[in-house]
Amino acid sequence: MEIHDFRPKDSVKALRILKLSGSSFHYRSLKDDSTVMMELEQLTQSHPREGFWKYYYRLRNRGEKINHKRLHRIYKEMKLPLRRKVKKRLPARVKSPLEVPETFTQTWSIDFMSDVLSNGRKFRSFYVIDDFNREILHIEADYSLKSSRVIWIQNHLVNRYGKHKKIRMGNGPEFIANIAEV
Repeated sequence: MEIHDFRPKDSVKALRILKLSGSSFHYRSLKDDSTVMMELEQLTQSHPREGFWKYYYRLRNRGEKINHKRLHRIYKEMKLPLRRKVKKRLPARVKSPLEVPETFTQTWSIDFMSDVLSNGRKFRSFYVIDDFNREILHIEADYSLKSSRVIWIQNHLVNRYGKHKKIRMGNGPEFIANIAEV
C-alpha cells in the first residue's frame, strides 16, 4: 500500500519557504488528557474558589505526576478562571487627633523595639511612657519578652502609679496573645 501526499502545492511551497517539515506541521498529538481533565473538573467542583496552583499542588499530593506546563495548557483549554490572589486590605484606621493629657497617669504609650548585639543575637525592649510629662515609667529588655511578663509589668505599674485611663500602642503583632489578666 502506497502512502500518497495529497497536500496542495501551495502548502508544500509555504513549508519550504518556512524551512519546516510537513510531518511536524501536520503532527497531531496522541496524548490523552481526558483523565487529567476529569480530575481537574472534580477539583473545580469540590474547591471552586481555588486557582491553578492550588489545583496543581493538590494533584501532585495525590500522587499524579504531571508537569505544571501541561496542566496549565489543559487548564486554559478547559477555560477555567485564572484566579489571582487578592491583596488583603486592612480596615481603615480611625484617625483621631492626638490629645494632650491633663494629668499624670491619664494616658500611657507602650511599644516594643528590637535591636541586634555585636555578636548577632537579637533582643527586644518594652517601653511604657507617660504622655503627660513624657516620663519613662518602665523599660524592660530581654532576648524574649513573653505576654505574661508584659501583663506583670502593667500590673506592677498600676500598683505603683495608679490606674491609667487610656493606653496608646501600635497595631503590630506583638500585642496578640491568648493570655488574659488574672
